[in-house]
Amino acid sequence: MADTRSTQERDAARTRAQNHFAKAEQRDVLVREELARERAATDAKTAKLRALRMAKEEEDRIAAEKEPSPAVKPKVAKIRRIKTG
Repeated sequence: MADTRSTQERDAARTRAQNHFAKAEQRDVLVREELARERAATDAKTAKLRALRMAKEEEDRIAAEKEPSPAVKPKVAKIRRIKTG
C-alpha cells in the first residue's frame, strides 16, 4: 500500500508527535525535580532532628553523671504464709 498523504501532511503529523513526546518528557523532568527537592527537604529535616536528639541525649548523659545515683535498696523477698485450717 502506498502512502497517499502529502509530504506536508506527514511532516505535520511528525511534528505533532514530536511535540507531544517533548511535552511528556518535560513533565517527567519536572516531576523528577520535584521529587528530588522533597527528598532533599526530608533528608535535611531528618538530619536536623537527629542532631537535636543526639544533643539532648548527650545533655542527659552529662546530667546523669553529675547527679549522685540514689542508693538502690535490695528487694526483700516476701514470705507468704499458708493459712491452715
